Amino acid sequence: MKAVSNSTATAPPGRVASIDFFRGLTMFLLAGESTHLYAHIVKLDNPVLHFIGTQFHHHEWHGLHFWDLIQPFFMFIVGVAIPFAVANRLKKGQTYREITLHSIKRSLLLLFLGWALYFTEAGKLVFRFQNVLAQLSVTYLVAFLILNKSYKFQISFTLIILLLIDLAYRFFPVEGFNHPWVNYENLGAWFNNKIEGVEKASEWATLNFVSTTAHTVWGALCGKLLMSEKTHAEKMKILTIAGIIALAIGYSLDLLNITPIIKKIATVSFVFASGGWSILALCFSYWLIDVKQLLRKGAKFFIIVGINCIFIYLFFELGFTRIISNRIVNPFSNLFFSWTGEMATAIITSIVAWFILWYICYWLYKNRIFIKI
Repeated sequence: MKAVSNSTATAPPGRVASIDFFRGLTMFLLAGESTHLYAHIVKLDNPVLHFIGTQFHHHEWHGLHFWDLIQPFFMFIVGVAIPFAVANRLKKGQTYREITLHSIKRSLLLLFLGWALYFTEAGKLVFRFQNVLAQLSVTYLVAFLILNKSYKFQISFTLIILLLIDLAYRFFPVEGFNHPWVNYENLGAWFNNKIEGVEKASEWATLNFVSTTAHTVWGALCGKLLMSEKTHAEKMKILTIAGIIALAIGYSLDLLNITPIIKKIATVSFVFASGGWSILALCFSYWLIDVKQLLRKGAKFFIIVGINCIFIYLFFELGFTRIISNRIVNPFSNLFFSWTGEMATAIITSIVAWFILWYICYWLYKNRIFIKI
């Protein structure tokens, strides 16, 4: 991990602003979760706000909430950025061998950081791939290694791994874990138990890194499309069609009772549905910011977060939001706003803490400090 403080670190030639916006918005929403704001909103005695609050929580099992799209969004947008990063390094004179070695090192560092987060929480080594950094260590490297293959090869590759993992869940022969879509009774649960050495591990499957590789590979394909010489209209047409097809496949598999949409074990239907939403969200961001040039100033609010996304993710995942909220903001919230009630005070505390997290990113941006791995 390194901090870069010179002007060459900000925006390489040909950078697409909507990519940084998309990544920054995703990480900003994750930062909001760390303040417990969404947990407060879901408790409000208001049907509209309660519904909004539920959309910012993962679905219990079979189904899809907005919050279930956040991790796919981030893994997808990392893929989108890969072709731009490779092109930038080539322009700087690096050989492809040097770029490959850098990608391998980056993958290992992502894995180390992902496992370090588990270690700091559990107090012991835990070899899991559920958090976004650990999963990215695999999906990022795979997407890079096949980046120069044809789009037909890359799409076929993702379809094959999705088919294989789906079949593995369906036909896993171990008694008690041969119910593919039942919580704690499937291949993912068995694999969790084995690698963690317990009888009942997390309901979030470590094996998710297999199927979610598709998100990052599809992102890389979209990144190459955005870098191409095609017109804005052509790019948006392809993205729109691809997104709709992915959505149709994902929701059809679910509605026809073939494969249910379950984020916690990253079923094939979930990968297609969330991948479709990711592609359409990128298309909309590209149209809004890069094509129509709308909200470019407002987009900077999120771009500031996107530029230092790994740093701020580690910052709040290591529990620093809790220190900001409890030790810094909460005493003042209670002093000045306790008259509004306990819940309102808690919401105010969360919002202020959320702003402080953004301001930390702004301070880094203002001082041209960009922490990269």
